[in-house]
This record gives sequence, C-alpha cells and structure tokens, in this order.
Amino acid sequence: MTTVADIVKTMQSKFNASAAAGLDLVFQFNIEDGENHYLVVKDGTCDLQQGDAATPNVTLIMNTETLKGITSGETDGMQAFMAGKLRAEGDMMLAMKLGELFPV
Repeated sequence: MTTVADIVKTMQSKFNASAAAGLDLVFQFNIEDGENHYLVVKDGTCDLQQGDAATPNVTLIMNTETLKGITSGETDGMQAFMAGKLRAEGDMMLAMKLGELFPV
C-alpha cells in the first residue's frame, strides 16, 4: 500500500519551480486515515515536512485514497471538492494553485 509520505514525495518530484517564483506559501495536508504533512513553497523551492504547520495558508482535508487520486491525475481536485471528498480551510484559492505548482 502506498503511504501518505510516498504520495507527497511523488508530488514533490513533480514540483514546477518556475510556477513558485516569488511565492511564500504553506500547504497543510490533513489526512483523515494517515499522517499529516505540509509543503512549504518559497521562492521556487519546495520543502516537505511531516506533521502540522504552525500557520498554513490553506489546509486540505481528505483521505489517503483521495490524495492519491488527485496526485496521480485519476481524480480531479475540483470534482473531489464538490463531492465532499476534499475540504479546504483558509485561502481556498491557493488550493487551485496546486495544479500549477504540481502538474500531473
């Protein structure tokens, strides 16, 4: 079985540094059936950490299956949101930026 850490590392490998130029953002991933992680995107870099960020810009709440589907391209993030499989807290527009930062 793929772990949340594996999925997030896959995301990190797809990171589009040019889309992150000038950004300073923290994306928190709260995984209902796994461990939480957060990504710090700052000036073209991406740093993955396990746990909870002190002050995330946006928190995305989902289960492991939804995260895996979104990161692999099998699931559309907006459809998951509309279906209630993905919830967002904080700056919801930043959740849309993830598609540019981590193209599938």
